[in-house]
Amino acid sequence: MTSPQSSLCHDSARIRMLNDAFRTRSGFIGSHIALGELFITRGVADHGQDFVTRSVAAVRAFNDFTPDNDPYEEHDFGVFDLDGEQLNWKIDYYDTEREMGSPCPGDPAQTRRVLTILLAEEY
Repeated sequence: MTSPQSSLCHDSARIRMLNDAFRTRSGFIGSHIALGELFITRGVADHGQDFVTRSVAAVRAFNDFTPDNDPYEEHDFGVFDLDGEQLNWKIDYYDTEREMGSPCPGDPAQTRRVLTILLAEEY
């Protein structure tokens, strides 16, 4: 028998909802970076602030989920093109101290989400 905690932890619909809310929220890019919730790789940053701003906007607007890029239906990964560059984004789940993986991605009290945006060649 599955415990209520276990089903919460691995509930794809709940994880998807939490990921979408995390990924699409507005706010200043700098504050998300300062909080350790958003990472922009060197390759993306090297394209300049305007490119970074537009890449974050593209991730927030992303809705092209398919069985190929979202096999678990959790909306935690995507690929898009911007100015001729292919970019990837990924949401990772950490424990509250961000020292190891989250024991329960479906529970926001036990999980710190981190969004990384990178050039496909950096993956």
